[in-house]
Amino acid sequence: MASSGHIEIVDYDPRWRADFARLNLEWLERWFTVEPIDREVLGDPDTHLLAGGGRILFAVDADGRAVGTVALRHDGDGVYELTKMAVEPEMRGRGAGRALMEHALAAYRELGGRELYLESSSRLAPALALYERAGFVHHPAPRPGSHYARADVHMIWVPAS
Repeated sequence: MASSGHIEIVDYDPRWRADFARLNLEWLERWFTVEPIDREVLGDPDTHLLAGGGRILFAVDADGRAVGTVALRHDGDGVYELTKMAVEPEMRGRGAGRALMEHALAAYRELGGRELYLESSSRLAPALALYERAGFVHHPAPRPGSHYARADVHMIWVPAS
């Protein structure tokens, strides 16, 4: 467990499976339509994310409640997607997203990844600003083979030299 103020970033535990879905459905339902791929991944993250060599991290508050999450999905050959990043509305702007991003990038490096990308939407300006501050740069969208109708942003992480 790593600490960030009153938030700890922890690895996936099955007890947070419902929180993984809850946190992501909140923003998906507010801004978009929940797509079939979302339901598949959120309903069975063990199969769709962890079994393929990915990771899921949670931001947990002092009461042990999951207030944020992010995942790394392994596409194969060292390529990872940063996906399913979500922070509870009342916790936004308090550093949970930044802490999740820092730990996701550390996990990606631990996994020995060679490329890290994400897909997002231009409607999510605060998220895009976080990604840009973390070193993600814009690439043509949609990404070839994109799973998401809502994805009009494609970014690739460029580590600081």
